[in-house]
Amino acid sequence: MLLIILLAFWTRPFWEDSAREFIPEAVSDTFHSAKDFTTQTIDNDFDFDKVRDQATSLYNSVIDSVQEKEQKQVEKPELATPDEQSFSIGNVELGDAKNDVEEMYGAPSRESENEYGVDWSTYHENYQNFMMVAYDEQEVVRGLFTNQDLLSSQFNIALGDTKAVVNDTLGEPEELIRNGLFNYQITSEGEYDVYQIDGNYVTIFYDIHEGNEVTAIQIIDEDLEAAKDSLYTTGSEELKEGFEYQLFDLTNSTRVNHNLPVLEWNEAARETARKHSTDMAENQFFSHTNLQGQSPFDRMEEDEIAFTTAGENLAYGQFSSIFAHQGLMNSLGHRKNILHNGFTELGVGVAFNDNNQPFYTENFFSNQWLY
Repeated sequence: MLLIILLAFWTRPFWEDSAREFIPEAVSDTFHSAKDFTTQTIDNDFDFDKVRDQATSLYNSVIDSVQEKEQKQVEKPELATPDEQSFSIGNVELGDAKNDVEEMYGAPSRESENEYGVDWSTYHENYQNFMMVAYDEQEVVRGLFTNQDLLSSQFNIALGDTKAVVNDTLGEPEELIRNGLFNYQITSEGEYDVYQIDGNYVTIFYDIHEGNEVTAIQIIDEDLEAAKDSLYTTGSEELKEGFEYQLFDLTNSTRVNHNLPVLEWNEAARETARKHSTDMAENQFFSHTNLQGQSPFDRMEEDEIAFTTAGENLAYGQFSSIFAHQGLMNSLGHRKNILHNGFTELGVGVAFNDNNQPFYTENFFSNQWLY
């Protein structure tokens, strides 16, 4: 194996230019392209130690990549039909106690603030069996979300069912959400339906690129929904960070659904992404190119982030990271970045404008050569 890798390095000048024509072009409405590093060449004065070290480093990165892809499969819990509610996720229903949830799943992997003023507690095993649970002050379950095969229902609705099946089973979805202080129209453009069932708002998300199949579900207690005093929650540092980590976790849980390795959190990329979100929010524009004419690649290079391939996704105005992520997955260009096999790291940055509308920026990248 090492000799093969050494041979690749020695003959690199002969194949590198011809191979470059296969680098993917930028995709519509997102940035996703390869960064060309042709300045890294082997010295004319042959240095075997240097080549050996480079080859060893490449070999180790290949082994690491293979190991990442061969994720250990985690057994899915045996699901039961819910007793008290119409829907349950991972055998958890609204009204259950936190102690009972953690008896089944242990401590959460992460707790981060959401738009309802409480935390999403995230449970998963390397992003398998992924679900998010919101508790109230009495540590009772008031919100649930999953985008994996953990859904049980008295209606026999499951992930993978079609929108047509859902509508035939549950009837016409709600057209607006009624709040004590305000009502707001649901304009989902077919990407999700909202039903009011058991005193809860049940949002069923569809994948429009996979035959309008059910791809995720969120269940929110109507009292928790009614506690919001405006359409957009007032922005704060805690909510900003919560949206960032939630979008990161949602991205990885989706990648696991598609048998892709999980991405690593990159703090430097988070800062780059957050600065761009702040720039857009403060200066009232929405674009991958900022007002100084810098592309995502320019901004990453300015922040000294080394990459061989990189991509950027943007979203604006969605109520939460859940809605932002589901919307990005229904856009082919953004979806391609989320499911790109060559990316290894991700930083997410969020900022709010004066109307508390969130701007989301995702910076994906890898600094490994893919041969």
